[in-house]
Amino acid sequence: MGSDTDGVFDGIAPPLVVSSYTLGTEVSFPDRCRAAAAAGYDGIGLRAENYWDAQDAGLSDTDMLGLAEQHGVRILEVEYLTGWGTPADRNAAQQRKEQTVFAMARAFGVRHMNAGLIEKPSIGEITEAFAGLCDRAGDDLVVALEFMPYSGVPDIGSAWQIMHEADRSNSGLIVDTWHWARSGATPADLGPVPGEAIIAVQLCDVLQTPMDEPRAESLGYRLPPGEGYGGTLGMVRALRDRDVRPRLIGVEVISNELVSQGIDAAAQTCGDAARRVLADARSAVSTS
Repeated sequence: MGSDTDGVFDGIAPPLVVSSYTLGTEVSFPDRCRAAAAAGYDGIGLRAENYWDAQDAGLSDTDMLGLAEQHGVRILEVEYLTGWGTPADRNAAQQRKEQTVFAMARAFGVRHMNAGLIEKPSIGEITEAFAGLCDRAGDDLVVALEFMPYSGVPDIGSAWQIMHEADRSNSGLIVDTWHWARSGATPADLGPVPGEAIIAVQLCDVLQTPMDEPRAESLGYRLPPGEGYGGTLGMVRALRDRDVRPRLIGVEVISNELVSQGIDAAAQTCGDAARRVLADARSAVSTS
């Protein structure tokens, strides 16, 4: 697989991954693999909660790797690190989750982990905490910081400032269409950000009118890529023009409506939409 992304980012073909939330929270590991394979993805994403559910169902790491291989997909995304902003935020539950995400990444050969922060400490506190998180992850794992407009890291500028000032070699950034659109990002905002700093891209789209509760919108009312008002194609082109070469392209369409239609429909609808956006971006490359 992977040909769907050929030519978009300077000729490389990053794998297309169905992120965990796209298929819903109550999905067994075998069903995730099956639905992803049927819809033509290269891999799946897993949250710590999905991993624990699979363990509770009796699956070992080896079992999970074997099931994924049987379906012709890989485990390519693990997420996500939370509650790391201050020592008070790092309670026992969050510390367990952090260690689980580290273990997942190593067990499945995933080179980076998604990190987000809902709390809103100062930029200085977040920078120091992000540096500590990278140190705890170890040199073999990369921590990818995701900006979210309702969080302590609200936009790409603040995300880059934190990454730059933390000065850790095992750090990177994630750009997600929903957060890009709702933070009001423009291609010009990528100016200070080196292309190599952005190591993963997540595709979706947004409603025409923002909801009163942005986090609730983000966690249940996203649209398939290219089918909303977030300028997904323009974002992809802007990233390409900044020489971004992502390790993967995640399809993260968190939609209550799509999940209610079943995981097969959600996987196929979102995958097809992502491929259309990428094809349009590829066409723009070939005709330029």
